[in-house]
Amino acid sequence: MAEFDLPLEELREYRSASVEPADFDRFWADTLAEARHHDLDARFEAVSTGLTTVDTYDATFAGFGGHPIKGWLVVPAGAREPLPLVVEFIGYGGGRGLAHAHLLWASAGFAHFVMDTRGQGSGWLTGDTPDPAGSGPAGPGFLTRGIDDPDTYYYRRVFTDAVRAVEAARSHPLTDASRTAAVGISQGGGITLAVGGLVPDLVAIAPDVPFLCDFPRAATITDQLPYREVGHYLASHRRSKEQVFATLGYFDGVHFAAKGRAAALFSTALEDDVCPPSTVFAAYNAYAGDDKHIEVYDFNNHEGGGPFQQATQLGWLPARLGAAARRES
Repeated sequence: MAEFDLPLEELREYRSASVEPADFDRFWADTLAEARHHDLDARFEAVSTGLTTVDTYDATFAGFGGHPIKGWLVVPAGAREPLPLVVEFIGYGGGRGLAHAHLLWASAGFAHFVMDTRGQGSGWLTGDTPDPAGSGPAGPGFLTRGIDDPDTYYYRRVFTDAVRAVEAARSHPLTDASRTAAVGISQGGGITLAVGGLVPDLVAIAPDVPFLCDFPRAATITDQLPYREVGHYLASHRRSKEQVFATLGYFDGVHFAAKGRAAALFSTALEDDVCPPSTVFAAYNAYAGDDKHIEVYDFNNHEGGGPFQQATQLGWLPARLGAAARRES
């Protein structure tokens, strides 16, 4: 579709109307402290994929509530020394997929951890992690599950899983915890922003066309799913608007961005009606780190930069994480 959002010069100045809850920091500190009462129990089992250029491990760790969360750890074949670490989060509806599918970052010399997203993995990539927690009435999809209370909201569990995924990946002897980045596209980009705000010692983050940002605008500017799930929910729960947006305030990428300090490479597309560019710029403009940049793709929809953005990341990330171990030898 054609451009529908603010002109680019206005996007660069746009600020979200989303209000950070007064107890935002306490909410997340308590949530993560509760999760850490459970032993991380990170386990890595080598698997055969038929590939000769990478070694792959089937990972399991304890996420929110101690629930077992799956992932893949992929490293260059024969790696023996700790490598810079890239932790990746997956887009909406997708899971970790099959073991042989993740080659980019290990091929560039990094250790690459892919987190499965609880309850997802039946949309476009398969998943292996159930979500055992229930919720009240919700619309189809994930965006309104438990939305009547921040404590029960679905993304409280997912964001906690994501922080624990970083901790699990860092526990492996082939990863260098001091050189860790988080990356993701769409929902994965939104999770990346949350991790960037909750894990203070990340070196870099790369949220591509991120979802879960600027909920007050996102829920009203686009008819596209997943944001439209909020409108569908409120069409039935007609007196719940105030509580819904109060809950979403605890999970808005704008507020996590305001706490991020790592180097950051964002991307947005000006014809993106799934994650409208104003919602992405809302997070980018709020981002607190000094080393930040946003790639803008003028004539693209939610595919964003695709392989062009990957190429940009491949040039950008090594400069932040340092050369991979195999290049240092």
